[in-house]
Amino acid sequence: MSLRVISLNAWGGRVHEPLMRYLQQADPDVLCLQEVTRSPDAASDWLIYRDGTFELPQRANLYEDVKAILPRHETMFAPVARGTLFEGEREVTSEFGLGTFVRNTLPIIGQGLGFVHAQFSADGWGPHPRSRNAHGIRMFRYDAGSAVTIVQMHGLRDLAGKGDTPARLAQAEALSALIEKVWQPGEPLVLCGDLNLLPDSETFAILRSFGLIDLVTTRGFTDTRTSWYPKEGRYADYLLVTPDVKVENFDVVADPEVSDHRALLLEIA
Repeated sequence: MSLRVISLNAWGGRVHEPLMRYLQQADPDVLCLQEVTRSPDAASDWLIYRDGTFELPQRANLYEDVKAILPRHETMFAPVARGTLFEGEREVTSEFGLGTFVRNTLPIIGQGLGFVHAQFSADGWGPHPRSRNAHGIRMFRYDAGSAVTIVQMHGLRDLAGKGDTPARLAQAEALSALIEKVWQPGEPLVLCGDLNLLPDSETFAILRSFGLIDLVTTRGFTDTRTSWYPKEGRYADYLLVTPDVKVENFDVVADPEVSDHRALLLEIA
C-alpha cells in the first residue's frame, strides 16, 4: 500500500468549503497544514484578521474543522503565537500555527517540535518576521516493515522578500537540528511546507547534507500558488525527499483551488 502525504498552507481556512471537500476526498495518511487557526472563545465560525487596512476572513477553529473530517487521525496543533482576531468589533484571542494529522494505523514512534525563528508569542502576533516552528514525526509503516520521518515547516516571512538573510540561515540551522533529533539516518525522510524561499536559497544546499532533494523544482513545476494569489514570485511551497523514498506519485495540485497555495501531494510506495 502507498503512503499518501499532503502538505498545504491552508491560509486560515479562507477557502473553507472547497478545502474541506478536498481533504475529505483525498483522505491523506499524513496531512501537514500550515497557517492553522484555533480560537476556543469564538462564538462565530468566522473571524477577521486585521493588519492596518488589510483584512482577511479566517476560520475561527480550522484545526477543529479538519479534525472533524479526519476522525481516524491522531492530531497535533503547534501554535507559534496568540493574537487578536475580530468578531465584528469584538476582539477574540486566537492561536496560529501548524497542524499535523496522522492516520491512527501509523504508530508515531518519535517526534520533535521546536521554533526555527524566534519564540512563542503569547501577547500578540509580533513584528515581522514573526515566529515560526517546525514539527517532525517518525512513524512505523507495518506494510513496509520500516519507519519514515516526515517534517513540516512554515518558513519565516520577510517583508523584504524571499531572498537569503542571516535569519533564514539561522532558520535552516535550527531546522537541521530538529531533523537530527527525529530522523534515523538510513531511513526515508520527507520535508515539506510553505518554506517561503526562492529555489536557489542557500537553505537547500544545507538540506542536501541529509540527502534531501526538492521534487517541486526538479520535476518541472514552476508555480505553487493559485489564482487567489495575484502577485509575482510563484514559488513558496516545497517537498523534499531522500533518495530512499520510493516516489509513486507527486503533484503540485492545480485543481481544486483550496487556498492561495497549491497542495503538494506525495504518494510513497
